Amino acid sequence: MYEPNESEPNESEPTPVTDSPSPDQVIAWLKERGAIEHALHTSVDGLPSERDVTLARMGDVLQATAQGLQPQAAAVWAGVPEPVLQGWIDNDPAFASALYAATALAAAHGLKRGRHTPAMLRVLLVAMSNGTTTVGAIKLAGFPGRHFRSLVRASSALEALLEAARRARPLKARSGAFVPSSYRPRRPGQKPPSPWTFRLVRRGDPDMSQTEPDA
Repeated sequence: MYEPNESEPNESEPTPVTDSPSPDQVIAWLKERGAIEHALHTSVDGLPSERDVTLARMGDVLQATAQGLQPQAAAVWAGVPEPVLQGWIDNDPAFASALYAATALAAAHGLKRGRHTPAMLRVLLVAMSNGTTTVGAIKLAGFPGRHFRSLVRASSALEALLEAARRARPLKARSGAFVPSSYRPRRPGQKPPSPWTFRLVRRGDPDMSQTEPDA
């Protein structure tokens, strides 16, 4: 009679992940996600159209919202300027309805303010690596400042991710003088961008102001 060898893997159990990515690899993936998606699209369907990109980013916003993120944080998650997101809400009834449903889904499953989640951490890291101050990124992601400091003290892994996000900032941001282009006031006479003008470009500009010193 066959007796199973205890050293043989049990196919009914998931294989544990032993090689976790380094903090720098995590930040690199978050920053290069758009380029990765672009490569995947071009490999099967050629260059994505503006419609393709818009629909993909709308889907990202819905995903972020369903995980309990507020609109400003969802815009950072999706990599779109906040005015563009507002334009979608105001001018696309189907998207506005889907966004309402995603918000209701999050609420129904208990994803409310005051509860920290990996989605909030993702937004914080993206914002920091794009040049937002640590204090500004914490507020944008929805973390209470005092509570977040307790989380950092309790987790060396979280502290390492924050340091990696700081290292990934644009050089000007590290000196404290960097202001992303979307934050800067328009020149006199310059027209504001249309909310429907949207192209996927590699820019680091989460849509919030940097008015506080880095923490």
